[in-house]
Amino acid sequence: MSKRHPIRESARQLSYVQQQLVQLYKGMPWGHRLLKGLSMGLQALAGASLGYGLGLLLHTQQAFWAALTAISVTQQTYLDTRNSSRDQVIGAAIGAAVAIAATYLIGDSYLCYGGTMVAVIMLCWCFNVGNAGKLSATTATIVMLVPHEGAFWTVALTRLGEVTLGIGCALVVTGAANWIERRWLNHWTAGDA
Repeated sequence: MSKRHPIRESARQLSYVQQQLVQLYKGMPWGHRLLKGLSMGLQALAGASLGYGLGLLLHTQQAFWAALTAISVTQQTYLDTRNSSRDQVIGAAIGAAVAIAATYLIGDSYLCYGGTMVAVIMLCWCFNVGNAGKLSATTATIVMLVPHEGAFWTVALTRLGEVTLGIGCALVVTGAANWIERRWLNHWTAGDA
């Protein structure tokens, strides 16, 4: 790695790996891509449905946030879903905390919102969780701009609960899907031997 421009070199290497991964997926036969897309769609639907259903049973204010979160964190593997979920929780916590503090200290204005957006993304990068930056900004936007009844802190805590519910549902569904996929692949490879 270059000593003069380590960020540039890291970004170049990451871009190369991403391009190789895209080429790998593009090289998959059409039937495999269809099955992978179907699997991902069913996992997202199952996680969203479970999150929304549990949100309604728990009488959360807006259970659709659990469904949206389950969809947004569902990835191709359980490990990727777990990492995405971690980023979502960190981002939601930072976004909610900063939005509450900014609203109480500065007031409810667009200028406050703009400053909060930049601050939460910057904080995520400073805490070495840059992937959570956009998620924290999304949470701050939800807390500060989506119409709500009640105090900001209750809205923020409720949204955090709904997000956590969606994450849990996505993890359960993705974990079960990966387990089934491994069992199915092991069954077929054992049959080929």
